Amino acid sequence: MRADIHPAYSDVKVTCSCGAVYETRSTKGEDFTVDVCQECHPFYTGKQKVLDTGGRIDRFNKRFGGRAISN
Repeated sequence: MRADIHPAYSDVKVTCSCGAVYETRSTKGEDFTVDVCQECHPFYTGKQKVLDTGGRIDRFNKRFGGRAISN
């Protein structure tokens, strides 16, 4: 293999919104967060949980809240 053509592969921490923290390796090089993981995803847990979708409804109401449908 040629030297100095591959990106740096470093240890990073992945933090889930449920509070779980995982250590893995990535070329991104910085810690990051995810919305769901195997500890809080309904497929893996077998039960439904309400996930906060980042205020999508609030954003929608902020943009279109005062408008009404007219026929």
